[in-house]
Amino acid sequence: MEWHSEAVVLVPISVFTIHNSQFLMSQRRIRVLVAKPGLDGHDRGAKIVARALRDAGMEVIYTGLRQTPAQIATAALQEDVDAIGVSILSGAHNTILPRICELLRAQGMQDVLVLVGGIIPDEDIPGLKQAGVAEVFQPGASTQDIVNFIRAHVRTVTSDPPWRDE
Repeated sequence: MEWHSEAVVLVPISVFTIHNSQFLMSQRRIRVLVAKPGLDGHDRGAKIVARALRDAGMEVIYTGLRQTPAQIATAALQEDVDAIGVSILSGAHNTILPRICELLRAQGMQDVLVLVGGIIPDEDIPGLKQAGVAEVFQPGASTQDIVNFIRAHVRTVTSDPPWRDE
């Protein structure tokens, strides 16, 4: 009789453990690093996006101004982020963003989603995407578009990112 009683007790605990771990995994907040690289000192847009991401339930880490690609990649590794949002207005996007993507790959972080917002000419977008940038948000993009993109893509990032085909 004792064996039957223990079995009845163990089954619900096992079921609870399975459901609880699935619940915890499904409830993990998306972690986003928001970065301002280079000499660009204008961070109002980055702060607006950071606040929108936070309000959408994401955990946001803001690096502050004048970060190097190495500092951004290191912070991404240390903070174990799912995505990096880079705000750049200086025109150095064709140098800085490929370097960030290269450093992430070198650290085995090719699954981190890299997004950029700012003044990016249309003709530069294909090269940035080829370098590893998932999406470019130009002036006028809504914060909800950014939130939706992150939610739709952060969990499906692989070594051959789906956004490369878009």
